[in-house]
Amino acid sequence: MREPSEALDQLAYEVIGAAMEVHRALGPGYLESVYEEALCVELRERGIAFERQLEIAINYKGHAVGKGRLDFLIEDKLIVELKTVDQFAPIHKAQVMSYLKATGLELALLINFKVPLLKDGLQRVILSQRS
Repeated sequence: MREPSEALDQLAYEVIGAAMEVHRALGPGYLESVYEEALCVELRERGIAFERQLEIAINYKGHAVGKGRLDFLIEDKLIVELKTVDQFAPIHKAQVMSYLKATGLELALLINFKVPLLKDGLQRVILSQRS
């Protein structure tokens, strides 16, 4: 597994800071859509470029077989997937790994807002070289 560039790590750090501000202001307990909307506000205020609910093509052996939808694509480099669950399940990481493979990107953040401390709801996912 190769570590992402320092610039990409810095971008992830900035997005985590934005998510922490949202969580600090709202706390846990809302629907995912509320956090998504609030994160949009926070990213705009911080001047971080993003696309929301971006549709991506899923290919199999060179054939388009479906579509996926990213919660956020940050500056065309970083996938951010939001959750409001009691705890991450293996399928959440698998979903993000599939998005990384489909896009060719190397880093994603899984952010779960349904936790007392947001640091306990963060997971950094790196596309494995073996994938």
